[in-house]
Parts: sequence; C-alpha cells; structure tokens
Amino acid sequence: VLILIYFQNSYIFITIMKKKIKKINAAILIIGNEILSGRTQDKNIAFISNWLNLKCGISVNEVRIVPDIEKTIVNNIRHLSKEFNYVFTTGGIGPTHDDITAQSISKAFKTKYEYHKEAYQILEAYYGKKKFNDGRKKMAKMPRGAKLIYNPSSAAPGFMIKNVLSLPGVPSILNSMIENCKRYLVKGLKTHSKTLNLYTVESNISKRLGLIQKKYKKSVDIGSYPFFRLGKIGVSIVSRSNSIPKLRRVNKDLLKLVKIKKIRILKV
Repeated sequence: VLILIYFQNSYIFITIMKKKIKKINAAILIIGNEILSGRTQDKNIAFISNWLNLKCGISVNEVRIVPDIEKTIVNNIRHLSKEFNYVFTTGGIGPTHDDITAQSISKAFKTKYEYHKEAYQILEAYYGKKKFNDGRKKMAKMPRGAKLIYNPSSAAPGFMIKNVLSLPGVPSILNSMIENCKRYLVKGLKTHSKTLNLYTVESNISKRLGLIQKKYKKSVDIGSYPFFRLGKIGVSIVSRSNSIPKLRRVNKDLLKLVKIKKIRILKV
C-alpha cells in the first residue's frame, strides 16, 4: 500500500506492507482409557474443531486418541507439538492416580512437574483449607512455567506450555473454559463452507465432480458424503475454502452440473 505524505515542502511516498494472515493448524489429542474402551463417548472433538475454526480461524488437521500410558502420551506430545501450530489435549488432569497428562507433558518437554502457585491458591480458596486434600492439590501440579487456562465451572484450571493447551475431559467443563484459550492463540484464516444436498448417487456425479475439484484444487476442498433420508438416497456436496468468492464460483459450477444431470436439490 502506497501513502503520499506532504512533509517539509515535499511529497514523500511511504510503502506499508499488508500483513498476510497465514493458515494456522492444530491437532487434538484425546487422552483416556474410557474413550478407547467405549465406556465414554467423546464429545469434545467436534466442539473444539468448530470453535477453533469459527472463532479463531484455526483448522484441526489431525485427531488422536491414546490411553493413559505415560510413554504413549509423551511420544505423541513430542511429535504433534513439532508438526502443528497448536496441540489441544483433553482428559487426564484430574485428582486420581490415572490422571497423568500434566506429568507426561512435563516429561515430554523435559521440565519440572510441580505445584503452580496461582493454581494452588485458586483451588485452596475454592475448596477451603480443611477440604483441600492431596487429590485436589494434585490438580495444581503442572509443568514449570505453564500459563493457566481459567475454569469458571469447577475452579481446577487447565494450562498451556509451549504450543500445547491442556483441558479437562468433561465436556461441560471444557466448554466453559474454551474461551479462556483465545488469549494464547494467534488467529488464522477462517474456513468457510457451503453444502449442496442432492438426490443422486455418487457414481452419477463422480467424474464431473473430480474435474471441478481439479480446477480449484489449490483454493477449495470439495467432499461428497452419501445420505439416506425419507427413503431416498442422496449426496451432500460440501465445499470448504478460506475465500468466499472462490466458494461462490465452485457453487456455480456445481449448479451447472446439477442442471446438466437433471438432479433434484434437497432444500434444508
């Protein structure tokens, strides 16, 4: 951007570089035997993914579910923290013996696992000195130098160290805390999406759909997802992009495909 300024009887051109917003990604690491056993159904993946995209412009590119095994957690933290801008962990920061996320993350980053002074004060004030037992004190232990993610529901804070944000596994508590993560995150490009629901089968549109995807492969991702509604088979075509104009162009091409193939659109 060029700006013309009049200074001391002469004009000066100043160039201001517009800062480009880059794509920022994240991974989610779900920690807990109860998820793997099927005893508990995970509800956090969709919530975190939607929140990151809609509120922060951050896309989730990988999700892993691992057991409460220190070595496994350590290895995954080390790998994911190198591969992604942010890593969100859920579960394993409670008061029981199998809550080992905080100490595992400490080991992954080779930092001391100790009481966080502010976290200790928050929990002691919440429970009262008489009821502040060893299990509750454990929730104040985290990697040295961690920043707190405040918890408006049950006081026990999550934490962030380096690019890893550690949250509880209980969905209602995690949901109440998620906004407190925003202060630590750099915003990226928001991903927009548009869905076209068609009464057809995938094989009927696969060839032309592939050509459209090839045309926009650098700017728009197109996915097809079969569905069965009201006794009829259909396909949802979902287009995703950081650019709304390009998303509109793709939609025009898809509507041309619909017209050529004489496909009925399901209006939702």
